Amino acid sequence: METYTDRKSGRKIKKLTSSGENYHFYFTENSFSADDSEIIYHHSDIPFNEKGASVNLFAMDLKTGVRTQLTDFAPHFNYIRYCGTAKTLDGKVIIFVADGDLYRLDRAGGNFTRMYKTPEGFEITAMSVSHDGKYTAISVSENPVFEREISNANYDGFVERFYAIKRGHIIMIDMESGEAQTIVRDTHWAGHIQFAPDTSEYLTYCHEGPWNRGQQRIWMVNTITRDVYPVFRQGEDDSVGHEFWTRDGLVFFDNRGPGHDGTITVDKTQATVFEEDGKNAIPTVGFADKSGKVIRSLELPYYCNHYHANSDNTLLVADAVSDLLLIDISKDKPSFEVLCEHNTSWLYQNTHCHPTWGWTDKKILFASDCEKQGCSQLYLIEF
Repeated sequence: METYTDRKSGRKIKKLTSSGENYHFYFTENSFSADDSEIIYHHSDIPFNEKGASVNLFAMDLKTGVRTQLTDFAPHFNYIRYCGTAKTLDGKVIIFVADGDLYRLDRAGGNFTRMYKTPEGFEITAMSVSHDGKYTAISVSENPVFEREISNANYDGFVERFYAIKRGHIIMIDMESGEAQTIVRDTHWAGHIQFAPDTSEYLTYCHEGPWNRGQQRIWMVNTITRDVYPVFRQGEDDSVGHEFWTRDGLVFFDNRGPGHDGTITVDKTQATVFEEDGKNAIPTVGFADKSGKVIRSLELPYYCNHYHANSDNTLLVADAVSDLLLIDISKDKPSFEVLCEHNTSWLYQNTHCHPTWGWTDKKILFASDCEKQGCSQLYLIEF
């Protein structure tokens, strides 16, 4: 680890990694251990998107900087999905996608077992472990064949995939028995699945794709009754996404208004929308309860690309185009503070910052490829 002073904010930033490429779990799954003493993350000696990359899971002690390799996947699998990993809160069990199927790693013994074999023509698009570690939920969608080759570049084929996928399933798996049940059969590309933080009775998933083309983005599932209903019923001009569960059991969402597809590319533009914002396009963020009803909404002067909330929903960390921001939402009018520059390229999904609060509200983890385009490293802000 090394520490530097951010030139814009004057804040001390810890650079946690430097060799190969490193990326934390997707922000909804959180790499931090429950006491924020450790992170679990992906590492490859060769950048993820280059030939010869071999992704493995590592743990890092944030006090000492000592890292421990948890897996040696190469003898067993051809492909590890570096953005497809989840874990129990204590980090003792890790769920990952390898060669298209879902596996469970029991960290104590280093053994892994297959939990779910993905049907031919489908792919696992997201996963989540319940708060008590008893269940895993996955979204499984069609894997369509396209007329052209889809690259790894950020959001390439986003629109084509949105229209091509007509079947998406939500699967719930008992972690002890291994029993897998299909609890939702949808007619859209299903993704972004997340269990509630306090119960396995509720989970959310989304109709994935460009935000401005989705009729209804966020859906709530009661896993007991199998009832499925919308969270924040969208209007014609709503462009909604970036949903996540807050620590107290609310669903956060980002609404950018008409003309926004929810993306950012290496050109610092949207991937599918090119017209200017309408003069009445005021971005908002909101919180909805388990019934899907919005209980709080706030206008922002401009939107950021991703958000994550602290434990009492008074602070958001957000990534603007070049800076990481701290947004105080404890009052009706939000205030903004620059935490640091991130200067990521936005070239791939793994070069998204995806800033994430630790469980104690004293640490924020983020990724950036500011030193070498397409090759992200991990950074830590401490309070």
